[in-house]
Amino acid sequence: MTSRVVLALLLAVPVMFVQAAQAQTLRWSNQGNYLSADPHAQNTIITTAINGHVYDRLVLRGKKLEFVPGLAASWTQTAPTVWVFNLRKGVKWHDGSDFTADDVVFSIRRAQGPTSGYRVFANAAGAPRKIDDYTVEFTTPVPNPVMLDSLGQLFVMSKAWCEKYKVQQAQDFVRKEETHAARNAMGTGPFVLVSHEPDVKTVLRKNPRWWGIREGLFDGNVKEVVYTPLASDATRLAALASGGLDFVLDPPPQDIERLRRDPNIRIIEGPENTAFFLGMDQNRDELLYSSIKGRNPFKDVRVRRALYHAIDMDAISRTVLRGFAKPTAFAIPNPESIALPQEMDRRLRHDPAAANKLLADAGYPSGFTVTMDCDSRLEKVCTALVAMLAKAGITVNIVMGSPAVYYAKIRKLDTSLYIAGWVSSVDPIITLQSIVHGRDDSNGDWNVGNFRDLKLDDTIDKAKVELDLVKRRELIIEAVRMLQEGVYMVPLYRRLAPWASRANVQVVHRPDMTLEALWVNVR
Repeated sequence: MTSRVVLALLLAVPVMFVQAAQAQTLRWSNQGNYLSADPHAQNTIITTAINGHVYDRLVLRGKKLEFVPGLAASWTQTAPTVWVFNLRKGVKWHDGSDFTADDVVFSIRRAQGPTSGYRVFANAAGAPRKIDDYTVEFTTPVPNPVMLDSLGQLFVMSKAWCEKYKVQQAQDFVRKEETHAARNAMGTGPFVLVSHEPDVKTVLRKNPRWWGIREGLFDGNVKEVVYTPLASDATRLAALASGGLDFVLDPPPQDIERLRRDPNIRIIEGPENTAFFLGMDQNRDELLYSSIKGRNPFKDVRVRRALYHAIDMDAISRTVLRGFAKPTAFAIPNPESIALPQEMDRRLRHDPAAANKLLADAGYPSGFTVTMDCDSRLEKVCTALVAMLAKAGITVNIVMGSPAVYYAKIRKLDTSLYIAGWVSSVDPIITLQSIVHGRDDSNGDWNVGNFRDLKLDDTIDKAKVELDLVKRRELIIEAVRMLQEGVYMVPLYRRLAPWASRANVQVVHRPDMTLEALWVNVR
């Protein structure tokens, strides 16, 4: 984007604000891009949040992440591996056509396809079968204690619409495929997609026929949503201060105290289920981007421990993240949900000397050079990590990428070292299954390091199907312990990021970093 275009956008902000105030428009921003309108293509926070306004799921989440009936009005588990969902009648697609069981069966199978970013959840939901127009039966290969969690991740699409536009398969985002569903959408949700200009602006309009209105689920007054990705912190906050934006999902930590002093701005705080970690390629015999040839240092647990010892997470939390981060020994975002023992939440001490010794013992007395992929939204954290790893003898070159570029790259496993965050709803098994388990058709879609520990996989597999809550907790604790001992990821921190809005805007802060426009009031 040229500087003239950026200047023009900034000059237009006050005009946009005047128009929005009259139309009950919510204008919000974040560093991240809305990557695809295809609801099965890419599983990232902003993309999922926006698609969740257009498309519905069988099971929804309430303001406190409790399960709420969605396109399914009710459900019953008739056997350990059989669930029956009774669908809502009278639900209309945005084009006025009827929603039926055919759409559900089609959507689940589409989400199970090879190009889907939701295969882990869709495969866990099992085989869908239409019983009648408003009843669907799911048969899972094994008992699924988190069946509602699984279906709560999956958007339902119109079978007829997908067939009309030849998008029966999810967009292949990794290979940069362009499809009709990537720029257009037709759901049953509370908002209709009006326009989507990648990297520029996305506009949604309230769906007056949404079934949730009569159920009392729409308790806001927003009639239009305009999402504008703005990579620059200064630009986002300037637009918020001037009234050009109503809401910013990711105000920089260093600016929070200044924002608190502005009477026109409201800071919204609450718990957040997001954990960040350092991942590394542990599969290739030779790293793609390293000074070491013929070997992969990250296959050695001593090298992985050296990375851990080199990082002073307390310093990063204090100086870079200004206290809005909690250093953690867990690479999972919500350890409280399973009551993981507190004594397990002890990080390896910050000890560069120990890191140097571990590298020498592993055969790298002079250290080595490696390239780290970094989402541009985490630039300051990545820069701090580089300085710390250098003191341990590991020279890191950063490749900074926008979210679209970054995610496309790591999804292809085109990385040697990377930093990532993971947001989860409630149950830790979703995290373990998605980013820890070895990669196969049903697990590990986001195991970018491509590591595999057969004993760890077996423990996760057992936890996935264990219905006894005590035994299940024991298995999850054991899996987390093996993850920690193997240092397959270096845990960093849990984010405690507040949101920022204009004082006349009221939003509901949900722990999964999801802004729901249907709960927003603009006064």
